[in-house]
Amino acid sequence: MHEDTAVITYLIRRLLQAVVVLFIVSVILFGMLHALPGGLVRAQLGPRASQYSVQQVTIQEGLNKPIVAQFGIWAWHALQGNLGFSYKLNESVGALLGLYLPRTLLLVGSAIFLAIAIAVPLGMWQGYRRNRTDDYVLSSLMLVFYAMPPFLLGVILIIVFSIWTNLLPSTATNFGNGVGTDLRALALPVFALCLTSVSAYSRYMRSSVIDNLLSDHVRTAVAKGASTGRMLMRHVLRNSLISIVTLFGLTLPFIVSGALIIEQLFNYPGMGLLFWNAAQQRDFPVLLGVTLVVTVVTVIGNLVADIGYAVLDPRIRYT
Repeated sequence: MHEDTAVITYLIRRLLQAVVVLFIVSVILFGMLHALPGGLVRAQLGPRASQYSVQQVTIQEGLNKPIVAQFGIWAWHALQGNLGFSYKLNESVGALLGLYLPRTLLLVGSAIFLAIAIAVPLGMWQGYRRNRTDDYVLSSLMLVFYAMPPFLLGVILIIVFSIWTNLLPSTATNFGNGVGTDLRALALPVFALCLTSVSAYSRYMRSSVIDNLLSDHVRTAVAKGASTGRMLMRHVLRNSLISIVTLFGLTLPFIVSGALIIEQLFNYPGMGLLFWNAAQQRDFPVLLGVTLVVTVVTVIGNLVADIGYAVLDPRIRYT
C-alpha cells in the first residue's frame, strides 16, 4: 500500500512538473508572438496588407483585448489545436502540423528504436569484453560517430549509398499526403539520425555494465554458480538500462533538433523541413507552432523517461 502511494505521488509530481514547463514555454511563445516585427497581424498578413485587413484580423483574433485575456484566448485555441493561420501557405498551422508531425515522429521514433536496439547489445558486449581488442575497436568506431555532426554523416551516407553505389535514394519526397511507406527513402535519414545516437547510448551502456559487473550482487550470483548468460540478462541488463532511460530523456531534445538538419538535407517532408521553409519565408505562425509542438513532444518524452526510470529502479519513487 505504501509503495502504491509512493508511485502515485511520484507520477503526480512528474505530471505537475511537465505542466509547469509547458506553461512557462507557452508564456515565452506568447511573448514572442507579440514581439514580432510590426506586430502579430502584420507578421501574418505581410507588410503590404491594408489597414482595413489588419483591423479585421485584430478584432477577429481578439488582439484588441487586454494582454491577459489575449493569453487566455491563445492558450485555449492552442489546446484545441488552433495555432494560427499561415498566410504564406494559405493553410492553418494546425493542418500543416497534422500533416508533417506524423512523418517526423516516424523518423525520430525509428531512429531512437534502432539506436537503442543496436546500442544495448553492443554496450553489453563491450562491457563484458572490456579492455580487449574488440572493445577497443568498437569504442574507437563509436567515438568517430559521436564526434561526427549529423549533417556530415548524412552527406557521407549520400555519397556512399546514393552516388557511388546507387543503392538508396538521397531524397525522401515520395510521401504523398500520408505518413508514407517508402522504406528505401526513409533508410538514409533514419541511419543518419540513428548512428550518432548509437555511439552515445552504447558508451553509457558499456560504463553501466562494467559498474554492475563489479557490484556485490553480481559477484554473489557468480559465486553461487550462475551462468554467464543468466548473470548478464537477469542481474546486469535491468540495472544497466537505467542509464539508457536517463540518457534518452537528456538526448531527446538534441535528437529532435538533429532531425531538423537531417530533414532539410534529405528533403524529408517533416516538421524540420517545414520549420526550415517557414524560416526562409518568415512565416512566424508556423515557426512558433512548430516550436510549441516540439516542446510538447519533448516534455512528454522526458515524462515517459522519468516513468521508465521509476519502473526500472523503484528507489526513485521515494526520492
